[in-house]
Amino acid sequence: MFTRSFRQDRVSAVKQFASFLVLAITLSSCVSSKNLALFQDGPNTTVDSLSLAKQYTPTVQIGDVLNVSVTSLNPEASAIFNLPENTAFIQGQGLTASANPLAYQPGYVVSKEGTIDFPMLGKIQVIGQSTSQIGSIIKEKLKVYLKEPSVNVRNVNFRISVLGEVNHPSLFLINNEQVTILQALSMANDLTIFGKRENVMVIREENGKKTFARLDLTKRDVFSSPYYYLHPNDVVYVEPNQARVASTDNTYRVAPIVISAASAILVLVSVLVRR
Repeated sequence: MFTRSFRQDRVSAVKQFASFLVLAITLSSCVSSKNLALFQDGPNTTVDSLSLAKQYTPTVQIGDVLNVSVTSLNPEASAIFNLPENTAFIQGQGLTASANPLAYQPGYVVSKEGTIDFPMLGKIQVIGQSTSQIGSIIKEKLKVYLKEPSVNVRNVNFRISVLGEVNHPSLFLINNEQVTILQALSMANDLTIFGKRENVMVIREENGKKTFARLDLTKRDVFSSPYYYLHPNDVVYVEPNQARVASTDNTYRVAPIVISAASAILVLVSVLVRR
């Protein structure tokens, strides 16, 4: 009876040691909840306010693809001014659209001269103008051919990339031409627990130069940053924090030790049970 009880005590001690080993490894890669909270530095009041960044209105650039939709009181007459849904035109040549909606969208590609070649109207200067301005220009020109025309112009080349420690890194097409960095991260299903919230990078290309801006999402002044509103082709990169690095290091460093220890424990338990 004493031998059996002593053997059970040894088996129990081995199991407790194994549990402690697993717990220690788990705790070594924990992340503080304080490092996960956003917008932490506000005043200690129920309601407060902060000035927002100036709203960004994108303008058309060379290489952008403009989708132009025309309607009027005569649908048959306005139809000749609309592109087929599966076609994009580059300098008058039709190209078949890709099955991937992010790869190609129906529309007119802005030429190196900053123009699009529109049916019946010829070349229209569009570079540096907003889509609403371009719509107004086309609308005025169409009044010669259509009764009460309505024109909607959309830049289908407004895309952003979200990379790094997010749950769904991807390239996103922005239909309404307006997106904030928080909305972009929401589209990527938020940052992972390992995302470095105080050092999110926005990479932007302007005037032939790459700009690298770092935003601290734990601070409320992110709402007034000039990088709060994203521009076409911006890249948002979420850097991994030390917990991710430690977790990765532990995987390669501790895994062999854990496997060896687990094997030794199994052998020890097997021996104890047999005695």
